[in-house]
Amino acid sequence: MSLFCYEVLDKSGNLLTGKLEAEHELAAGERLRKMGYTVIGVEKVRPSLLRAVLSNRRNVSTGELSLFSRQLAAMLSAGIPLTRSLYALSEQTSNPTLGSAVNEAARNVEGGMDFSESLRAYPEVFSPMYVDMVKAGEVGGTLEDVLSRLSEQLERDRSLKDSIRAATMYPMAVLAFACAITLVILLFIVPVFVNMFPPNITLPLPTRMIISVSSSLKTHWYVYVLVIGIILFGMRIYLVTGRGREAWDRIRFRLPIFGALLYKTAIARLARTLSTLLSGGVPVIQALEVAGPASGSKQIADAVLLATEMVQEGQSLVGPLRQSKVFPAMVTMMVGVGEETGELPSMLGRVADFYEAEVATMSKQLASLIEPILIVTVGCIVGFLVVSLYLPIFSAITQVR
Repeated sequence: MSLFCYEVLDKSGNLLTGKLEAEHELAAGERLRKMGYTVIGVEKVRPSLLRAVLSNRRNVSTGELSLFSRQLAAMLSAGIPLTRSLYALSEQTSNPTLGSAVNEAARNVEGGMDFSESLRAYPEVFSPMYVDMVKAGEVGGTLEDVLSRLSEQLERDRSLKDSIRAATMYPMAVLAFACAITLVILLFIVPVFVNMFPPNITLPLPTRMIISVSSSLKTHWYVYVLVIGIILFGMRIYLVTGRGREAWDRIRFRLPIFGALLYKTAIARLARTLSTLLSGGVPVIQALEVAGPASGSKQIADAVLLATEMVQEGQSLVGPLRQSKVFPAMVTMMVGVGEETGELPSMLGRVADFYEAEVATMSKQLASLIEPILIVTVGCIVGFLVVSLYLPIFSAITQVR
């Protein structure tokens, strides 16, 4: 699906502009004509890196989207019409990106477009899960309840992200500090020690290594910057590919300390998203197609995709999930019980609650576990540098004696 900008005339002759998703330009024009518009122009939106850099667009945070959903649900429950609610929320939001998207969605709804379709034109703001939930609410006449569920889902997702951020921020900060200290020693302290060494002294191997690194950093620093930039850019390109995402999943889920945390986070996201979609009335197949990528794991998304194909053929969901050997036994058991009792959304919600609590507990424990490891690691790095610099001095003192 591609994004298209359009200009149309409504039945009153008013000029309307907006965006919508379609397979191609002809399909976009046909959809607009079916909605009763006179099409003036349809143009495919082509992404531009320069435009993205120069624009003032801000990302829409999970908290801002959750607040928008809660406020819209409250206004609709109070009997305020949808378009009036959207216009009011677009004016009061502090995020210009969200405000612009909501304003254009209100104009599209006012022109006769479905609310879910108007949101689908802004994938950078509203995820497929969000749009599908809204669509299910429109069809079932429960838009207020669906928006309330979406707000709760987004709040849980933000809490999950905060737990991961709290667990990883401290180690990253300590490692960054260690790298900064190492660079300061190599660039400013090592040259001072080099001038203190006698010219004819035989330097130990660790000292020669540090002096060589220090000298190359001062004279060829741009080579290091270039090499690191190429490596990071290459990794970024590789991780975009399917094979790269699979490799990254295998690596990160097997990390000694963080692997279990990241794995349980992905399972919690999958269970919570699938539970929310099914509770909102989204069909099972459509819910599975959305929930798999929402987990953030290529490995889990592929297993869910295979399960989706099996379900379309008439099989149960628990069978292919168990055969994939990606999911814990508790998850497959709860899914099986949910299918047997007809309480699959409730069972998935319990799975999500369990793993979200596990993630929160592990995040708190990781700080106390990692702190001594990081302190020892930083001490070893700085200690090696200092000892290597003092080794020639110790050797010279020994020779004098």
